[in-house]
Order: sequence, then C-alpha cells, then structure tokens
Amino acid sequence: MLMKKIIDLLHDVQNLTISENTSCKQLTTFKVGGYCTAVFPSTVDAFISCIEILKKNDAKFIVIGNGSNILFDDDGYDGIVVVTTELKQLVVSENRISAECGVPLHTLCTAASGASLAGLQFAYGIPGTVGGAVFMNAGAYDGEIKDCIVDVTCFDPETSKLIKLTKEECDFSYRHSAFEDNGLIIVGADFELSYGDKNEIKREMSEIIGKRRDKQPLNYPSAGSAFKRYPGRYTAKMIDEAGLKGYSVGGAQISEKHAGFIINRKNATCRDIKELVDTVKSVIKDKEGIDIECEIRFIK
Repeated sequence: MLMKKIIDLLHDVQNLTISENTSCKQLTTFKVGGYCTAVFPSTVDAFISCIEILKKNDAKFIVIGNGSNILFDDDGYDGIVVVTTELKQLVVSENRISAECGVPLHTLCTAASGASLAGLQFAYGIPGTVGGAVFMNAGAYDGEIKDCIVDVTCFDPETSKLIKLTKEECDFSYRHSAFEDNGLIIVGADFELSYGDKNEIKREMSEIIGKRRDKQPLNYPSAGSAFKRYPGRYTAKMIDEAGLKGYSVGGAQISEKHAGFIINRKNATCRDIKELVDTVKSVIKDKEGIDIECEIRFIK
C-alpha cells in the first residue's frame, strides 16, 4: 500500500517519467538484476520534488546515473530507483564547464575538447555520468575527477535546500568522496580546465580510447574495474599471478583480457558475481596476505 501511495504522489510531479516493473538489467552496465520501479526526472525541479516525496514518506530509494558501478540483487530492488540520465544540461563558459549530474562523461569530455579545454582527457571512455564520477572520484590514466572540480551543487534532503560544496568540502580521496557518507545528493558540478591545443587534446583522447579497446573487455557487460588499487600494488597483476584470469562462476568470469575486470560472459546472476568477488578476495588474502576491496556497489 505504501508503494502505491508513493507512486500516486510521484505521478503528480511534472517532468518525471515513472516505469514500474522495470528490469534492473536495463539500468546498469553489468546487465544483471531483478525488477524495480524506476523514475526518470528530466529537470532539477522534478528531481528535487521526487526526492522530497520519497524522504517525506520514508521510502526506500537509491539515486543512480548510468549504473556503471552498480550491481542489483537477483530479487530486484523493493524501493524506488531514481535515474538521473535525463538531467544532462551542460554549459561551457570560458574555461569552465557546468554540468548536471546525468551528463555522460564522454559528453563532458567531448564538450571540453571542442572548446579547446584540457584536463578531462583521462575520463574519456569511462562509462559513467558526472554524478557518479563525483560520488566515487572516478579516475583513470593518472587523472581523477577531483583534479578539475571547482565545486559541487547538491541537494540536502534534510533541509530541502540546494547547496554548493567546495572541492575541499567534498573530501576527495582515492575512489571516495564525502557524498558516500553525508547524505547529500549530487545535482551537478562545475569544472575548471586549462586552455590547450584542440588537436592535441583530441589526439590524447583517441589514444586513451585506443588503450581501453586494446586492454579492456569492452565487448562484454561489466562494471569496469572490479577492485580498488591496493597501495603500492597493481590488483589486476596480483589476480593474474594468482592464476585467476579466466576463472568463472556461473556466467560471471574474470576477464581473460584484463584480470581487473569481472565480466557478464553469459547470463550471469548477482549471486555468480558476488561469489566470484569473494573467491578472488579469499585467494589474494591467502596468497598475498592482504585484503583487496571491491569497487562494485551491491544494491539489495
């Protein structure tokens, strides 16, 4: 009854699309999971109204972008999944870019290169959105989102106010930000970049996407790199040296192309992937005496 009441209230919100009985497979890059009710706000006002309704009614909910670092349970999600991919306004002003949380990183990078702005090349090819990238301080090829962030606009559901946090207040560190703990919901971010040669920027982006295609199993569903880097060690190298490259549980497999990736090779379930993650962690613990940490967020 509570869910019906909440959905009825959400139907009154303008610029909000509601999709009941949606497969979680459609909402993540892993293509795994049961069913859920998903909502898609297309304006910030709709986004905020949606969150306010959910908070006021003590509803279970999660906010996601492209779902590129998320794994939903096989039984689905019994709350509301708020999907931000329609929040994609982007404005370039001199050497700054303001982007809403649902802007894909490839769109952000392309806009920067088109304006001869350097600093985001490392993010080209990361299959996430601005919101998700800020949330986990996404990075690759010696770059991180924190390197070019000025501030982050977020919504405080406790006060119903939009606020801005400076880069310092976001408490960025390796694959971490304050948003993992503070309850604030990312609405958008402002980036400050440096002017550069457009052709050189595009060349660097092409080089990076080429490296991704050569080294990563992009032809299979995955959540990108499955494990965080251990200080001073390359986790993928440890997994490879442990003889786990190609190891499978059900339809989930440690990629034969890149041992840092877990791929959905053939109709993998959440259970398959979790068991594979636990196996890798256990083997590395026994062999190396260290605990590696999974990057994937398991949602139940």
